[in-house]
Amino acid sequence: MFHRVFSVAVGLWVAIWLVGACASPVISSAMAQALAQAGDAKPADQQPAAAADAAKEAQKIDEYAEAQRALNGPAGNPECVWLGRRVVSLLWRDDLDTAFRHLDLYDRFGCPSGHIQATFRCLVLHANTIDPKAADSLNGRVQACWINPALQPAPPPAAAAPSPTTTR
Repeated sequence: MFHRVFSVAVGLWVAIWLVGACASPVISSAMAQALAQAGDAKPADQQPAAAADAAKEAQKIDEYAEAQRALNGPAGNPECVWLGRRVVSLLWRDDLDTAFRHLDLYDRFGCPSGHIQATFRCLVLHANTIDPKAADSLNGRVQACWINPALQPAPPPAAAAPSPTTTR
């Protein structure tokens, strides 16, 4: 009895193996074609994304280099610029817990805490130029205030003088 069960099991295993071996060239060629098609489609989709990522990275590097040229001392160091800008942005968005955690890191790197205060003051003075719906508006203003915290707000536009009306 054991011999029969064993021979049936071996026979089934050999049959499955043969079916798999015969089907594997068909499956592997179909998979190779699918992978080739997927491989051809991905680079076309990834090229614009890769170009956009490269442009963002170049812009970040330029921002750090600009800060280093404009600021003397540790406030121009890339780690201070990155952490400081995040702290100011988080303070603006009222995320105080996260801002204070970043501020601890900022202090640990030896970055000047007075620069955070001056930058936030500048940001508050320029609050009317920040569009809450556009993230780049806040980021751009934080960058400008980080580079030059003494940036003066633009004077409000003068009201047009009322034209005299003459009645006859």
